[in-house]
Amino acid sequence: MSRHQYLHFDVFTRRPLAGNQLAVFPHASDLDADVMQRVALEMAFPETTFILPPQDPDTDVKMRIFTPRRELPMAGHPTIGSTFALAREGVIGPDRDEIVFELGVGPTAVSLEWADDELTFAWMRQPLPEFGPVIEAPMAVGATLGLDPAQLRADLPAQVVSCGIPVLFVPLVTRSAVDAVQFSVAPIQAVFDQHGLEVLPVFVFSLESGHDDATVYSRMFAPAFGIPEDPATGGASGPLGAYLLRHGAVLAKAAHQMISLQGVAMGRPSRVHISIASEGGSITSVRVGGAAVLVAEGVLSL
Repeated sequence: MSRHQYLHFDVFTRRPLAGNQLAVFPHASDLDADVMQRVALEMAFPETTFILPPQDPDTDVKMRIFTPRRELPMAGHPTIGSTFALAREGVIGPDRDEIVFELGVGPTAVSLEWADDELTFAWMRQPLPEFGPVIEAPMAVGATLGLDPAQLRADLPAQVVSCGIPVLFVPLVTRSAVDAVQFSVAPIQAVFDQHGLEVLPVFVFSLESGHDDATVYSRMFAPAFGIPEDPATGGASGPLGAYLLRHGAVLAKAAHQMISLQGVAMGRPSRVHISIASEGGSITSVRVGGAAVLVAEGVLSL
């Protein structure tokens, strides 16, 4: 029987029992992909990561990311959380201002912010956005989510956007509408079928302000990945920021510093920082950042 250390972080939060849960296996060289997938199912967190020696000489470590049901080419909260895990393990220290992960989408740089010897914040650079199809019948999407047509933004489209993983973004008028969403795959399957799409993660959001500093109030559903609802989704937050800038929902200056408040409806509030740079109307940089906190350490016996 082999023993495998793992670290349990809560990501996109500075306090335990909030944010998004992540299991990190910092020494995973002796695990194959089949075992990694079964371990991710056993952990039952939205994602589990496995750190390996790099194969690309331009990277520091290779990382594989698994949901309970599939491997992902990239994801935000696993990258941020694993960065904090590597700092905890002493792989990176305050002499470093960047680490480069080898991910399925290619080399992925993460900028590091330190307070003395403690990592306090990390910024993940994501691929530039790809803007996919607009859903031609947004009211049909709203109906599948249990919403009245008046709860959907008429001035913003329901659209697929990707910075590595395609996500359907659905803009709503109010935060209460976001909280009221009732999601299941069967009703929305027909909408995806009509547009020749597989069932994608669905990200609902509102720009309504509240008693906080959030730019966006959001929820994300990805049951096809084994994630009924995700409390914080860095891989969707980059394309969210790009979407908001592309459609004029935020100005270019404001797009440099946005916060998505996600997971409130689940009792796991998360603060996902988003920074979108542009020049001449074209997006030139997508970054997603946040903090993470260690809440547990363990050993898995296989």
